Amino acid sequence: MIRLSPALGPLTPRQRWRRARLQACSWALTGAYRLGALHPAVWRLVARGYHPALDRVAARHARVACQFAAVDVPAYRHFLRANGAERARGLADFPETTKQNYAGVYDEASRCQEGRLHRPGVIVDESSGSSGKPYNWVRGPRELKGIYRNAAGYIELVFPGERLFVINAYSMGAWATGTTTGAAMARIAMVKNTGPDLEKIADTLEHFGPGYDYVVAAYPPFLKHLRDRLDEAGFPWAEYRVRGMVGGEGMTEALRDYLEERFEEVRSGYGASDLTIGMGAESGFSVRLRKRLATDQDLRDRLLGPGEQRLPMIFHYNPLETFLEVNADGELLCTINTKSCLQPKLRYNVGDEARLHTLAEVRRALGDDAYARMWTDERMSLPLLFLFGRKDSTISYMGANLYPQDVEYGLYQGNPHAAAINRFCLSLEELPGLEYRPVINLEVRGEVDRDDLVAICRKGVVAHLSAVSRDFAESLKEDPSAADLRIRVFGLGEGPFAGLTKMKNVYLVKDA
Repeated sequence: MIRLSPALGPLTPRQRWRRARLQACSWALTGAYRLGALHPAVWRLVARGYHPALDRVAARHARVACQFAAVDVPAYRHFLRANGAERARGLADFPETTKQNYAGVYDEASRCQEGRLHRPGVIVDESSGSSGKPYNWVRGPRELKGIYRNAAGYIELVFPGERLFVINAYSMGAWATGTTTGAAMARIAMVKNTGPDLEKIADTLEHFGPGYDYVVAAYPPFLKHLRDRLDEAGFPWAEYRVRGMVGGEGMTEALRDYLEERFEEVRSGYGASDLTIGMGAESGFSVRLRKRLATDQDLRDRLLGPGEQRLPMIFHYNPLETFLEVNADGELLCTINTKSCLQPKLRYNVGDEARLHTLAEVRRALGDDAYARMWTDERMSLPLLFLFGRKDSTISYMGANLYPQDVEYGLYQGNPHAAAINRFCLSLEELPGLEYRPVINLEVRGEVDRDDLVAICRKGVVAHLSAVSRDFAESLKEDPSAADLRIRVFGLGEGPFAGLTKMKNVYLVKDA
């Protein structure tokens, strides 16, 4: 596909004056944010002292970012003209950008400030291609330094330790998460970039011994593989301090509980290759809040909306750097505020469903007593992002939406065969009479009683779906055959898992 490559072209005197004013304003605000991240101790102070009044500053900066790009970024100027938004002034007047209407239409250079892509220090990342086609995303040196500072500040806050040793198990190719994590962690810790190699990680832990505060950074399913591999080898967990930092996809509390039987704690971060790494991150408080939401329907109604049955991930985020909105369809929009962003991201819709709340709103919903009991040492006062995940990541069945995270709960919670499950994906099977049944495809390793595994998994998934989905529970009452979830078991690399090389799991497949 040929993409558009508009040039910036000459600016009128009025445009040059407007550009200079907006640039000065944006750099002033960006400089102020940068001071707050110069040292992890200062970063912690900002994270703990954030006040909701700063939301107005963040919103103003997001508007300035859009206005500045309208005169400085060739692709964005063309995009606004094509959408009749040349005279946009308020933030809501600027149209949403997406991978389909913006990143996939204009080339990399025209989406950069001044239309200039080739600069020393620019890093080109590649998205995983989970949406169908890998995309290239560029980040400049100033932008990367900010990302490194934020990541280092967060790790020191959430994973304190005198002798931090980060084992970076993310993929080490052109994917943003792996290379960026390694560079960021080197600011505050000893780092070994093993990539997703179980044997290398096991050897590293054995070689360097228990005298370090280990943090393993990986995708959630890989951290499970690591736990299972070390268990098989009789790893002396009690002698080590090992914690987990995960990202790249959602994680259920069932999987967290399984991991924390060995890891001291596991925390998750939120980012997107399209936008930036480390947009949001968990704290002890956000994890406790999520566990409370799982059992408190009244609280879920107050924070997520009446009748909401899904359980979102919950992250703190900093609006001064990543200003977030939720549109009328419940989808998350992100504007990267900092002027150091080489390829500005402006009201970008990555396709995730979400809710946003300030910490004060959450405190009121909880009540002071419950809030005080849930508060943790991190004491982060940043607002909260309640993230449901990609809007299209469901299978509809008997009037209910089945989400991969809900299925994962049922597979792992209380399952004695959990260690044998390597990964899973969902598909639909057409039966005679044009009837459809969802299929849970399991990839297993080692010897396991497959009949017993299928029975336990079916029982666990049906029980969890009945508890969290009113639609599914109602369908069971009306038609008990709704419990007939098909489960198919495959060996490593068989069936729908054949040829899959991506580290991030694919949870929905058309044909199994």
